[in-house]
Amino acid sequence: MDAMRMDQVWQRAQGEGITVAMLDTGVDASLPTLEGRVLEGVDLTRGGESAHTDTAGHGTIMAGLIAGSGTGNGIAGLAPSVQILPIRVSAASVDFGLEERWSRAIEYAISSGADIISISLAKEQFGSIPELEAAIASAARNDILIFAGSGNEGDGANTLMVPAALDGVVGVGAVGQQGGWADYSTYGPQVALAAPGDGVPGRCPDGSHQPACIMERGGTSAATALASASAALIWSAHPEWTKNQVLRVMLETADGPEGAERDDFVGYGMVRPDRVILDGEGDPGDPDVNPLFEEYEAALDPPASPEPEPEAAPEPERARGEGGDALEVPLAGAGAASGEGGGGAGPLALAGVVGVVVLGGVAAAVVFNRRKRMT
Repeated sequence: MDAMRMDQVWQRAQGEGITVAMLDTGVDASLPTLEGRVLEGVDLTRGGESAHTDTAGHGTIMAGLIAGSGTGNGIAGLAPSVQILPIRVSAASVDFGLEERWSRAIEYAISSGADIISISLAKEQFGSIPELEAAIASAARNDILIFAGSGNEGDGANTLMVPAALDGVVGVGAVGQQGGWADYSTYGPQVALAAPGDGVPGRCPDGSHQPACIMERGGTSAATALASASAALIWSAHPEWTKNQVLRVMLETADGPEGAERDDFVGYGMVRPDRVILDGEGDPGDPDVNPLFEEYEAALDPPASPEPEPEAAPEPERARGEGGDALEVPLAGAGAASGEGGGGAGPLALAGVVGVVVLGGVAAAVVFNRRKRMT
């Protein structure tokens, strides 16, 4: 907070008017620190309980890092006026059909008017995933920024993880408390930005979320939440900008590696929204050109044109000498429901690909078993 001069930043912007869709394990909206900040959302897990159900606690921590007010000794987030749209895609660290759920979640976020999609989850890629790639392309066409954690395999196999490694997604790595690359953070060409992953507030052993309970290793999950919150701050200060302009100034003002434009460990560097909001640094540039994915977005098919409105039927002729209005015949299907479940929260069929989802790298003593793969 001090390094980013957040007290001064909040006098200019707090994320107001920005909606961040979180694809995670749900968000416990009952916590005082999140009061009034969490929308209804949708639960896409097989149980289909509620987007406000979070048995793992992971999504709630990420929501706090983005939008927590600090009320009730809870987590204070970087963008306390942001609205969180919770989309529950996983209930635990092992789940099936996640790619399909991610795809549906992104489409739900688009239809719900989200500005930013934050994905603090990752898994190994097995083959192509056209449904997810199509959803990401749709988000790009709808001016939505997507951030995803690169994973916590940097000190091991350094396995490439999705969705961070997919075109159209801003991959986020983690830095330690001294600002340098955290050696567990998965590295590679997919890393565009970094954010703090260690020493961030989290979930206490009693299940509460307080700044007094610091996560030794929040991982690239925490980094992704903080990168998303940084984008929300910048966008709320400059609501006229496009996603491309927000991303461009984030890249230009990041605390980058010395003597290099970027590297595979922290990308262009650690996010510094204060430099944009307080110092006016960064050139937003062309609103229609993505600084990371120019060729990718240029090759996207344009959004489908809306169906032309049918011509109105001619008014029926009246018999000579008769008065009164013409009959109005409703169009077939008018007013029909679009389907049950408010966004398709029903059970999902199992996808053909089985994988392990990686939840955020919360310290072992806090929430998760360190031996499981985390982001």
